[in-house]
Amino acid sequence: MDKMLVSPDGDILITNDGATILEKMEIAHPIARLLAELSQSQDNEIGDGTTGVVVLAGALLEQAQNLIDKGLHPLNITNGFEKACEIACGRLEEISEEVDINLNNHENLKLAAMTSLGSKVVSKSQRRLAEIAVNAVLSVADLERRDVNFEMIKVNSFEKKNKKITYFRSSERLEAVWKTLA
Repeated sequence: MDKMLVSPDGDILITNDGATILEKMEIAHPIARLLAELSQSQDNEIGDGTTGVVVLAGALLEQAQNLIDKGLHPLNITNGFEKACEIACGRLEEISEEVDINLNNHENLKLAAMTSLGSKVVSKSQRRLAEIAVNAVLSVADLERRDVNFEMIKVNSFEKKNKKITYFRSSERLEAVWKTLA
């Protein structure tokens, strides 16, 4: 759902991006500022999930407040959260499965990319964009080291003769998506 933000000088911004909303807000409360920084950190590292981490952190803070109200010391609550994190990570390791990324022409990678694109404005073209993104990443990936230098992938967009062209450029490939302008 889009939100409309109006700055003190009257500029209007319409967005549904949680990181953008938090970035534009003037936040005075120290805990709220930490949540905004958490969102920014998530955006910088992953590029997605900014709203989710803030909601999760807010829920954890709410539960911590309930425990403080019951008389638990904050250090005990922190130790409990750390233990819960260890248990959750251990469980994820137990249920995780190695996935062959080469199987069926990288279909598992494309499905993962499509999942990420499903909540975006581009969801109508998510299959094609997922294929382009997977090809761009694989063209610069060091599979032995399990590393991708994302600096080698550029996304550009321009208009030409009533067409909008968006392309991903990597060191070895150039792929384009053509979209007729309305």
